[in-house]
Amino acid sequence: MNVTIIGTGNVAQVLGRVITEAGHQISQVVGRNTEQAQTLSERLQAPGSGNISQLKPGADMYIIAVTDFALEQIEEWMPFIEGGIAVHTAGSVSMAVLKNIARNYGVLYPLQSLQSRRNEAPVIPVLVDGNSETTVQIIQKFASTFSKLVSFADDEQRTKIHLAAVILNNFNNYLAVLTQDYCNKEKIDFHLLQPLLSETVNRLAYHTAEQMQTGPARRNDTETMTKHIAVLKNYPALQHLYIEFSNSITRFYHVVTPP
Repeated sequence: MNVTIIGTGNVAQVLGRVITEAGHQISQVVGRNTEQAQTLSERLQAPGSGNISQLKPGADMYIIAVTDFALEQIEEWMPFIEGGIAVHTAGSVSMAVLKNIARNYGVLYPLQSLQSRRNEAPVIPVLVDGNSETTVQIIQKFASTFSKLVSFADDEQRTKIHLAAVILNNFNNYLAVLTQDYCNKEKIDFHLLQPLLSETVNRLAYHTAEQMQTGPARRNDTETMTKHIAVLKNYPALQHLYIEFSNSITRFYHVVTPP
């Protein structure tokens, strides 16, 4: 397929790379930042532009990898696409934002945290949708060339999955942010915790999270929890989360719900 990429952020960069590696041709890269558009276009060996009015016709697929806010305002800046299929890459934005942008449109949502700094792209599950059965089939076939995990998900399903991804990925990462800060200030080598973190994630491939829960709150070890809370007196954000998580875990495993 001939593919035009609109956007120059992490999603645009990583998708551009995997799409090219899958044998597709990048027809054009367009972004608001001329320098970034040129850099990405050179990397993908395609023409680049910092002006959306210079969007060229003739591509089979137009991948719109921009912010949710930009998508909500898309009719104000995006010219109408006569041919091809326009898809956006957002998790919680309706497919309908593209209805006045193209005759054929849909969603190509990469269910992954993408970082252009990585030399190799991670495994990328892809959720797709389209405004017709034919469009869905074309997007699915296209996505299948660079991902082995392609699923259909409408707006409601995709939003729910995106929410789950935010909780599992973004919230966990923020816990790591606070933990790294704590370790740095307490002269603890954070790398000592990385094998534990890897084990925690890896075993979820074989067991349910409920089965694998461990720790003081799981045991209802109030003495240890009280000690930990005292140690965190100079770390109010982490202390607050420790208390909230501990209370929630204790309720989940030890409070019997009346029949």
